[in-house]
Amino acid sequence: MSPSRRESSSSVTAALARSRLGVWPLVWIVMAAAAPLTVVAGGATAGFAVTGITGIPLGYVVVALILAVFSIGYVAMSRKVVNAGAFYTYITHGLGKPAGVAGSFVAVVGYNLMQTGLYGGFGVAAHDFATAHLGTSAPWWMWAMLAWALIAFLGGRRIDLNGRVLAVLLIAEIAVAIVLAIVQVSHPAGGNTSFTTLSPGNLFTAGLGAALATAIAGFVGFEGTAVFSEESKDPQKTVARATYLALAIIGVLYAFCAWTMSVATGPDQIVARATSDGSQLIFNLSSPYVPAALITLGQLLFVTSLFAALLAFHNTAARYFYALGREGVLPSALGKTSPKTRAPIYGSLLQTAIALIVIATYMLAGWDPFTRMFFWLTVLGGVAVLILMCATSVSVLVYFFHPRHRDGVGTARGILAPALATVALGAVLSVTLVQMPILLGVGATSPVRWQLPGVFAVAAVLGAVWALVLKARRPDVYAVIGLGANSAVTEPASPLVTAGR
Repeated sequence: MSPSRRESSSSVTAALARSRLGVWPLVWIVMAAAAPLTVVAGGATAGFAVTGITGIPLGYVVVALILAVFSIGYVAMSRKVVNAGAFYTYITHGLGKPAGVAGSFVAVVGYNLMQTGLYGGFGVAAHDFATAHLGTSAPWWMWAMLAWALIAFLGGRRIDLNGRVLAVLLIAEIAVAIVLAIVQVSHPAGGNTSFTTLSPGNLFTAGLGAALATAIAGFVGFEGTAVFSEESKDPQKTVARATYLALAIIGVLYAFCAWTMSVATGPDQIVARATSDGSQLIFNLSSPYVPAALITLGQLLFVTSLFAALLAFHNTAARYFYALGREGVLPSALGKTSPKTRAPIYGSLLQTAIALIVIATYMLAGWDPFTRMFFWLTVLGGVAVLILMCATSVSVLVYFFHPRHRDGVGTARGILAPALATVALGAVLSVTLVQMPILLGVGATSPVRWQLPGVFAVAAVLGAVWALVLKARRPDVYAVIGLGANSAVTEPASPLVTAGR
């Protein structure tokens, strides 16, 4: 069956819902994936404790600037290519179809690791909250399964419903984080407000790589704006505005909250307090000065922050499955949507099944749900996104290097910005891989330091090989890789058709 015939015969259940998401709903979805309160309470304190570096607040600023440069080319590409595949699609148009499918396999593995790993964090956080405030001691996996059931239901609902749920949770957690930060900066250690942790000398040290890797993990999810481009009201404008807004809000929030914690403890004590108090540091520093109910609410929102991230990454992973199924790279059933909600129903069900298997495996094996599930898997998911951003920057540079693609895109946006982003992100990726033992908490000679990130090398090789198999055995499928929803029908002669080699 020809691509155009296949498209027309299944149009009722092969398209995502159109014009459902405006700028702010899209901001809520991608910011929920970044899980601001989780990052502030858990990520920032882990950064201080794991790296021993006091310059973590400045690290968030540096990473936000790097990602802002990356976003220039990323957004320019999103205006040229509207596709739920995002990274996969952009790599295809820039570096060719084998590279694109390789990137898609890395993305699928990475986002699945991120989403399933969050179940461990949610289960532990919910268990701790329930034990402290509800008098129940249900095991972590029961709470994880409760979240799993809710997300399985919401994953098949309308995307704008998901956006409203995430907006409520997100606004509440940001409000609490800001209130607690203001309380902390109002009660500085020793009575003096210190800006020492914002000094470059406290960031650019031997542990710079681990610090930046920790910081960049807090931004994972902001890149998801392009994944929802087909469901946006105006993809040409919505994606760009949502990307920059999400990046700016979370960048300022992370840096501000991390700095205020160092003000409340004193710069010389922040590492020690982060090590001893962990994710409770933000609450412990504020509890003497605010009502106990606010602290309890903040701890509850820490749990719901993890749930919001779970839902957001579930939606992202489901749409990657959808994009690949629609084009025949993965089974075509994944490219179908619910006739009622237009959600990628089979992609959502597959993601739900994978999560169930992971939760059950950790439960039956008795593995640590916090370190081995939450921390290890989410760190690896962050590494995958970093790899994809590096590859995407190169792809954007190559794509806009051809004059026929630069219509309306100047040299600064199409060439200079992605070139700078490639250098900066490549440097961060290099030092991240070198300092994986620090990030994973394993010995320098442990084989785990290479085995875990090596999963992505295997995924990339398998993806590239599969693309070549499709080229040889299913040339009709290979021909439409990276073209998205309507390109095979409405733009058969477009440069985009021939861009992916």
